[in-house]
Amino acid sequence: MRLLRAEFYFFAMTETAADPITIALREDIGEGDITTEYFIPKGLRALGRIIARERAIVAGVQTAAEVFRRVNPKLNVEILQPDGTALMGGETVLEVRGAASSILTAERVALNFLQRLSGIATLTGQFVEAIGKSRAKILDTRKTTPGLRALEKAAVVAGGGANHRFNLNDMALIKDNHLAAGPGFTGFASAVQRLREQRPGIRIEVEADRLEQVRSFIEVDGIDVILLDNMEPSEMREAVAAGKNKVKFEASGGINLKNVRRIAATGVDYISVGALTHSARAIDFSLELTHVGS
Repeated sequence: MRLLRAEFYFFAMTETAADPITIALREDIGEGDITTEYFIPKGLRALGRIIARERAIVAGVQTAAEVFRRVNPKLNVEILQPDGTALMGGETVLEVRGAASSILTAERVALNFLQRLSGIATLTGQFVEAIGKSRAKILDTRKTTPGLRALEKAAVVAGGGANHRFNLNDMALIKDNHLAAGPGFTGFASAVQRLREQRPGIRIEVEADRLEQVRSFIEVDGIDVILLDNMEPSEMREAVAAGKNKVKFEASGGINLKNVRRIAATGVDYISVGALTHSARAIDFSLELTHVGS
């Protein structure tokens, strides 16, 4: 599975009508920030500090900084705790100086990105810690917030995990519904061979929920990974033993912090966890504003 670097995701930071920061600011500001317009004196300058209120692995700091810059390019933004930093709680992760009205207008969107992405990084870090020194890698899935996949997958990397496919064009993952709708096992094996010949660089993975399927898939040339879906640890061990040095194995389905260590101990190469991106709890951050003057 490829490890996607956070810098790669700055294609999502390009200011267009469809990029996530533009969308978030548009929906939050609407036709203008009435509160700052009427209650914040023009020309007032301030210092804003974003502070972590709990233990966390931070992610999305560059995104939060970009929010402030989009609202007002003249704001001076300094990142103090980069993505991937483990926080104890109480640290200032970002400082922003400049027009108080601009800082306040950008505040909520910047915090929304930061709390969401840091929640993903923190949960990922908990899974990575839970499997200890296992050689298995914790993977994300495509169960991401629509429009935020790039940022959420970067947060997984910040938390110590790795990325599964980013989109449907990245690799072939043949799941149970593909098998049910397909032309049978012979047709499946032929399709694997045809894909391998025509797209030699594409990774091929197939889902199995029974050991009989695993044994059949092991015999098909060209398969890189077999996904063990909702199998018991004892079945996973048997599958790994049967396919040793032939294919890699990914465990998926019903994986949580209580059972992930036991699953890692079966010898699987990858453990994919949809909860990393669909069920992460937001981390508590706040912005504290200090009056600087006009």
